Amino acid sequence: MAPKSDSAEGIVLNFVNEQNRPLNSQNVADALQKYNLKKASVQKALDALSDSGRILFKEYGKQKIYLARQDQFDIPNSEELDRMKKENAKLQQELEDQRRAISEVEGDIKALQSNMTLEQIHVKEAKLRLEVEEMEEKVNKLRGGVTLVRPEDRKVIEEMYMDRISQWRRRKRIFKDLWDAITENSPKNLKEFKEELGIEYDEDVEVNLQSFCDLMPQSKKRGRGQ
Repeated sequence: MAPKSDSAEGIVLNFVNEQNRPLNSQNVADALQKYNLKKASVQKALDALSDSGRILFKEYGKQKIYLARQDQFDIPNSEELDRMKKENAKLQQELEDQRRAISEVEGDIKALQSNMTLEQIHVKEAKLRLEVEEMEEKVNKLRGGVTLVRPEDRKVIEEMYMDRISQWRRRKRIFKDLWDAITENSPKNLKEFKEELGIEYDEDVEVNLQSFCDLMPQSKKRGRGQ
């Protein structure tokens, strides 16, 4: 027996939030077959959730893509992302160093096994195994101490970041057009007029749009003159 419509909405909502990646109705229907939900019920639930604003959707031609609302998640800002990337790279290097050290220890064990007495081998092997266990414990701690960013999460964050940059660039252009139109024939000193109105440029607060553009993925950057 299929779940009631409100139960179907709850199941679909939980799935979309847990996945937190772009999904179409077929993706959702395939994943929720274990709940005995038919595609029509899944589509109805998706439409109801998007109409009520509990999930988001975008249309690409006749295709609808559904997304979890991002305002319910703690999304790191660009500085936190940069810090996380650097910390991740550092930990990955430490992990590689530990693996190399373990490989060297295992190589030593094999070399020693051919040159030592059986008793010496057992003593040395026990010591080296203890060292390996200590190294593996350290590696596991390193692995547990870093939160890796999933590709789909990174894509969502990058798209949001690029949208904010685009909005920033568009508003700067709108302001410049309006300011030029207002002050074109003004007899006032523009600097004094700006201070009188309480207007601050990005540069006045030591903010530079280009520096934020440079943080975008290389393949998606616009030229400086665009």
